[in-house]
Amino acid sequence: MEDSYVLKLKSRKFSDFYLCFFGYSKCDPLHCFGPAVRPNYILHLITSGKGRYQVGGRQFSLGKGEGFLIEPNVQTFYQADAGDPWSYVWIGFDGKRADEYLADVGISGERPTFRCSDFQELKAMTVQALKNNTYSVENDFLRESFLYSFFAVLARDAQRLAPVPVNDKENIYVRKAVEYIQNNYFNNIRITDIAGYIGIGRGYLHTLFTKYLQISPQEYLISYRVSRAAELLSVSEYSIEEIALSCGYADPQVFRRLFKKKTGMSPSSYRKTERKNNEASQKKEILDEI
Repeated sequence: MEDSYVLKLKSRKFSDFYLCFFGYSKCDPLHCFGPAVRPNYILHLITSGKGRYQVGGRQFSLGKGEGFLIEPNVQTFYQADAGDPWSYVWIGFDGKRADEYLADVGISGERPTFRCSDFQELKAMTVQALKNNTYSVENDFLRESFLYSFFAVLARDAQRLAPVPVNDKENIYVRKAVEYIQNNYFNNIRITDIAGYIGIGRGYLHTLFTKYLQISPQEYLISYRVSRAAELLSVSEYSIEEIALSCGYADPQVFRRLFKKKTGMSPSSYRKTERKNNEASQKKEILDEI
């Protein structure tokens, strides 16, 4: 193997999804690796030439713009072509959500090969990332951002080449809308903001929410804000005005009206009732222990 560049990392400050190593190689004819197993996930993306990849009794002939997945503790073998040996970039990663993120870009153990139209962009990104090869907090974050950027480029082809069935796509829209609300409820967001984030119309978003959640997006947003406010009223000493603002309501009167509509009590009454119930519960626990 010649012109090989690799960066191995030991930091584990990220747990959901983190970079282990990455590099670039121009292989000699018939250069091979395996059969062997690896302790983490690895993606190889071919930037020129061709070769073959074997996993689980299956063999794939792959060329420029194609790639393959190596899963942890799964035996694989791969070899460069004799006449036109491949060059590739590779990226090793792991984390609690690695499987989920791979599925998001259409790659899995059942579908271990993929195609990337923008492979030259990923090659350039890898070469650039290899320059951040010294320890610093800045470089730790830069390298981690490289991992996410790598997957962002892979996601383009996942969207282009693997159209999502209508029902699955609708479920994704609802899930992403719910995530957006949960991550932004404390801001002055509107339903048009949520629809715009997902890339659909407000009317279609309303249709999807009533179909899958039996509630409108506006009602879901209000209910989520009220539930968060109820938690703060129960466990904090913040004023009603502060809680209103923390839950996305600049006008405390609007907050009070919506809270009472949803819970049947004003925020002040809810707080008093919850504290009384908590005190009673604590007394009962003490008596039970005696």
